[in-house]
Amino acid sequence: MAVSAQRARGSSPETWRNLRVALVFLLPWLIGMLGLWLIPTGLSLYFSFTDYTGAIWPPHWIGLDNFRAMFDGTDPDFNTTLGVTAWWVFLSVPIGLAASLGLALLLNMRVRGIGIYRTIFFIPSLVPFVGSSLLFLWLLNPQYGLVNQFLGLMHLPQLGWFTDPTWAKPGLLLQSVWASGATIIIFLAGLQSVPEELVEAASLDGAGRLSRFWHVTLPLLTPTIFFNLILGMINAFQYFAQAFVVSTIASAGAGSGGGSGEVGGPAGSTLFFSLHIYDQAFQQGNVGYASAMAWGLVVVVAAITLVVVGTSGRWVHYAS
Repeated sequence: MAVSAQRARGSSPETWRNLRVALVFLLPWLIGMLGLWLIPTGLSLYFSFTDYTGAIWPPHWIGLDNFRAMFDGTDPDFNTTLGVTAWWVFLSVPIGLAASLGLALLLNMRVRGIGIYRTIFFIPSLVPFVGSSLLFLWLLNPQYGLVNQFLGLMHLPQLGWFTDPTWAKPGLLLQSVWASGATIIIFLAGLQSVPEELVEAASLDGAGRLSRFWHVTLPLLTPTIFFNLILGMINAFQYFAQAFVVSTIASAGAGSGGGSGEVGGPAGSTLFFSLHIYDQAFQQGNVGYASAMAWGLVVVVAAITLVVVGTSGRWVHYAS
């Protein structure tokens, strides 16, 4: 007892001093956590049960009406945004993973100057979303874009891209693959962690290059695929910035009045779920309904993520 009391008396001032110092260093993070995440998240959850326009008057409690409005036909664009988002998730994620893995395999080759090639493929991922969107608006311009000029030289049909509802999402998909440098680097790190002796043993047993990749490299790469799949899926559900810039600028340029562009244009072909949330909250003034949509998105993403994580044990193989 005496030893415990002496230890408590001796360490108490030092403990409080260390606690005060730790709180001082943590204070900027705590302020950001409260002001930029916890409080806005709590308010968003509250607003989802209210009729609130973001104006100075207080929100009016309406219960689950905002959630019912998503499915009862009150919102005519809701089904459109579900289709656009589903198209994007189920196509952009596997295509992006396949393209990134293929490029990582090429960048894993032992050739002279491979570091330069790796840098070239990674640089596009450092370009801000707005800058890359403006770049692709120029590259895919139907009149003077380099892509359509190349198609013309090859005597192929020149496409409308961001002004054509059929080709707007494929144009965004090209931009997404072009800026997949971070995913490529993660795949490259996974490839370099595959034990060389296993690949050499398979080669000595007569396995060809494709067989070695399918039976040795790919199973050991499944943890990296799983990681990139989760990140890619979550990012696909939240896809916003590129679609916002491309849709508003392209539709404004295509219009004759020169006014502001259509969010999610042309003809709703790029009206992603997150873009519709923005439109409802900041352009239509339906903050309560937009908050309900945001929480619905959280539930869907969390549910799909849990399903993927729960089934990962069947196909993800960790090296012992």
